[in-house]
Amino acid sequence: MIHLDTGWTEVPHRCDFEFSPSRFEDPQKMHSDLKEDGFRVSLWQLPYLNPKNELHQEAVEKGYAVLSAYGKPPVDDAVIDLSNPEAVRWYQGKLGRLLEKGVGIFTADFGEAAPLTGIYHQRASSFLEHNLYPLRYNKAVAEATGATTGNGTIYARSAWAGSQRYPIHWGGDAEITNGAMVGTLRGGLSLGLCGFSFWSHFIGGFSQKSPENLYLRWLAFGVLSSHSRCHGAPPTEPWEYGEGFTTAFRRIVELRYQLMPYIYAQAALASREGHPMLRALFFEYPGDPTSWLIEDQYLLGTDILVAPLMEEAPGRDVYLPPGSWIDYQGGENYEGGRWHSMRVGELPVVIFVRDGAAIPHADLAQSTGEIDWRSLELRVFCARAEAAEGLICLPEDGELHALRLERANDGFALEGDALKGRVAWRVVSSA
Repeated sequence: MIHLDTGWTEVPHRCDFEFSPSRFEDPQKMHSDLKEDGFRVSLWQLPYLNPKNELHQEAVEKGYAVLSAYGKPPVDDAVIDLSNPEAVRWYQGKLGRLLEKGVGIFTADFGEAAPLTGIYHQRASSFLEHNLYPLRYNKAVAEATGATTGNGTIYARSAWAGSQRYPIHWGGDAEITNGAMVGTLRGGLSLGLCGFSFWSHFIGGFSQKSPENLYLRWLAFGVLSSHSRCHGAPPTEPWEYGEGFTTAFRRIVELRYQLMPYIYAQAALASREGHPMLRALFFEYPGDPTSWLIEDQYLLGTDILVAPLMEEAPGRDVYLPPGSWIDYQGGENYEGGRWHSMRVGELPVVIFVRDGAAIPHADLAQSTGEIDWRSLELRVFCARAEAAEGLICLPEDGELHALRLERANDGFALEGDALKGRVAWRVVSSA
């Protein structure tokens, strides 16, 4: 059995790949075949070389490992000395060869254990180098990936000031508990306030098999994050849980595929402004005292409010910041600046949209690479507002465009065409 960890939301609606053992006799052909079949493989690695690793001796002999406090080569794990430019080039060359074979992304795990008392090539303070190590590590992997693939995205666990330049970071190996789900969100919102626009987490927790209810609730939180990843103790594949679970899993993941035009535009906006994609309520509503106290809800971009189910329940209390808000699943209008007791709809999560927001949606596709950006739906959430506004960003040019709609007859009509006919819009009123 082969476990494919995509590292981003590429959960297929079906699996068309034939897992034939003969296809994997040649690792290079395996990666190229997987890439041709639409899979983007994420390889796990770390910068510590165990003595049983064939690269351990090479790193030590070439002087590419951090020395002990006494200036001696390591006898246990050899930590690659990323303060040494030659060691960085050597390490990047190893990664580059894998990328050339068709690997899509690296999980750059660890990075927190650079020796506090070691001797580094730069001969700077070992404490300083210990802190700088995650930044050097993120940079080395991102640059190697970008040089081969044109996309410098990585999946990193450790970080230091400046690591936001090398996304994506995730929250580590969470327990499979409701408390861990709450803590994951709290930690991610804190990271966002530190200047990191993007972050992710292991959906369902990591340490053991995730219970069905927790997995689905965490999945709804996960697909409404900047990046989504199902990873942890097996099984993580939905079909291993049964047909009913797979149906519910698919329904939740399809929400993300439909919302990709919104997510992509908000990602572009966050990159431009240096804002977090997932943000604490007070980030947008600093003048509202209650928004400063909310730790288990968040805003996905500027217009969508998400309240995950942090325990097994048919609903939860939700605080809405000032203004008017519309239930994404039910369509009802709610007044902000107060609490509301909400029951969930078809999906195990409470989602609100800011009144006056236009949210672009895509038709379902087998993967994000197959989304048809030429034909999109624009859902208008207007209960009291007289006009609606939104954003769109097409992958082909990466340019942000503002959308504005005015009331017309019984619905809404676009005011002008910011994309000059490149998108055929279907305008739908959702309130």
